Order: sequence, then structure tokens, then C-alpha cells
Amino acid sequence: MSDEEFLRKEIDSVEQQAAKRIDPGTGALTISIAVLALLVSLVLPWIGDATGLGVLLGESQGVLPRLFAFLALGVGVLGSGITLAVRRWGLAWVCALGLFAASVVGVLSIWTQQTTTSNKVVGPGPGLGLTIAVIAVVVLLVKWVKIAASRPPQL
Repeated sequence: MSDEEFLRKEIDSVEQQAAKRIDPGTGALTISIAVLALLVSLVLPWIGDATGLGVLLGESQGVLPRLFAFLALGVGVLGSGITLAVRRWGLAWVCALGLFAASVVGVLSIWTQQTTTSNKVVGPGPGLGLTIAVIAVVVLLVKWVKIAASRPPQL
């Protein structure tokens, strides 16, 4: 193998490795702030007096808020952290799709706390923590979709 062939193979392998990576740029700061907002929202009330941690641990009876808490913590916090650390394009898409599901469940969680099956019973309503968590998840969703979609097409 000549030096030119060896150099060409090395350049091609570096190019393939670079194509699998993302560069979040200044979006990493926005993602970090949104993750921090998610973590802070866990100590604020979500449903009545139940905090986000309480909802996560099953103190509340709402199924959708608990599912949202798992998705927000799993994909929003852990997924975002891992993806920022390894900077893989595929993980950026996993975060984007997971956060889409989390945002839908989050909006439904707020909606279910505002509606009841009887006009006589008033629900506890969504707390400040749940609202902040849903907004943070939507911000994360927008940032991860922008980052994941920014990959140039392969030639």
C-alpha cells in the first residue's frame, strides 16, 4: 500500500467519524439551563402539595404526571447529559424524539389537572413546578431537533 492510499484511507475514516458527531455550539448552554430548570422544578409543587419528586416516587395518583416525570428525568436530564458528553448524532435524535413524547405527555398532564369528571369536584390544578417542567421540556425539544436536523446530508 502506497503512502497516498494509506493517507486517503485515514482521511476517509476521520471524515466518517466526524459525520457521526454533533457540535451543539451555543445551544449547549441553553440545554444546560433547561436541564437545570427541570431539576429545580422537581422540588416545586406539581399536583396540589405533591412535589415533582413526590410525583416521581408515586405520592400522587396521576398516571400522566408520573409518566411525564419519568420521561423528563430520563430523556430530559440523563439523555441530554449523555448526548452532550458523547456528542453523537444518533443520540441527538433519540433525545429529540423522547422529548417530543415527553412534551405531549406533559401538556396532557397539565390538561388532566385542569379538568375533572364532575363539575362539583375541583381538581388540585397544575402546580408551578409542573408548568416549569413542561416549558423546559419544550425548550429542550426545540434545541435537540435543531441540533439533530443540522447534520449535512451524506454524499
